[in-house]
Amino acid sequence: MSREQHQPGSGPVPAAAPSNEATAKEVTATALGPWPGDDPLEAARIIRGELGSPHLPFLAELPDRGVGSDALGRTASLLEELAVDVQPHGWRLVDRPGKDMRRAAAALSTDLNVLADVAGAEDVSAGGLKVQLVGPLSLAAGLHLHNGERVLLDYGARRDLTASLAAGVGGYLNRAAAAVPGARLVVQVDEPAVAAVLGGTIPTASGYRTLRAVAVSEAREAWRLVLDALREAGATEVVVAFPEIEAPIELALAAGADGIALPLKALTNRQWEQVAGAVEAGKQFWAGALNVPSGGPLPRVADCVESVWRPWRQLGLPPSLLGAVRVAPSAGLAGCTPAQATAVLGRLTQVADGLNQQALG
Repeated sequence: MSREQHQPGSGPVPAAAPSNEATAKEVTATALGPWPGDDPLEAARIIRGELGSPHLPFLAELPDRGVGSDALGRTASLLEELAVDVQPHGWRLVDRPGKDMRRAAAALSTDLNVLADVAGAEDVSAGGLKVQLVGPLSLAAGLHLHNGERVLLDYGARRDLTASLAAGVGGYLNRAAAAVPGARLVVQVDEPAVAAVLGGTIPTASGYRTLRAVAVSEAREAWRLVLDALREAGATEVVVAFPEIEAPIELALAAGADGIALPLKALTNRQWEQVAGAVEAGKQFWAGALNVPSGGPLPRVADCVESVWRPWRQLGLPPSLLGAVRVAPSAGLAGCTPAQATAVLGRLTQVADGLNQQALG
């Protein structure tokens, strides 16, 4: 890899010289949101205990609790003037809220109330709090219309869903801010289905054909609408998170994202070049530097540090810009045991410390 190999993707990274404040930041750690078990009190205590300042604790998602505690259901409960319920094929838009939407809203309220209790008992609270939600593209891919087809099928339904999400995020952030007064609010916008949405590979209800790809311009504007609403509601940093795919990094940044979150194992040389350009433009990079083990030992700290530091050197990026990095697992932790998930958070803070040593060296 070299900086001369850069190839533009779906659009230019917005140019902005990194400030002195940005370059002085240190590498920190966080995780993606999904957490094992069904106890929000235990989750909040562990997460805030392991990810104290300067790291970024997060509001846990506990899908083991069932309907409404999954990422899609939690985000759907935020919708303004749209309602959902659960059918055998998944979450569906309906005329009025029912028990499924009320269950999702109640679970989120419980989590925020528990977080408020845990944070309120701390002698010193972390300076930030991260919350997560499903982005408009993946939400349209995951929710269904009355006829069983996905919202993704219908342009007007996609537009209304994006507007509803943008209108509903303010209340979510207001409640999160009230739970941890004074904390900087960071929002992670998850787009797990983005490759299929932009590639036109999601099947119709019949399975005989696929839904038409969403235009890049529409995707950019959908993200822009939601990201702008999050900032207006008080978010200080909004990062778009992608899974292990050829991620549309430059498209997300062109829509106004403050950074992107990606598992390192997914990055091609070209995408590392895009990451480098983003970092040089003052953007954040959340590096999925720790592959979540399936029952085996955690990766060594030195190996995780090297997975970031080696390409960093090869790209000619200065150590002073490492403060743009936040290390995270490569995937959510819901499939781990609570003890394993706790160990992952501890290992991530060690990786952050190792990278900070490289920045000093």
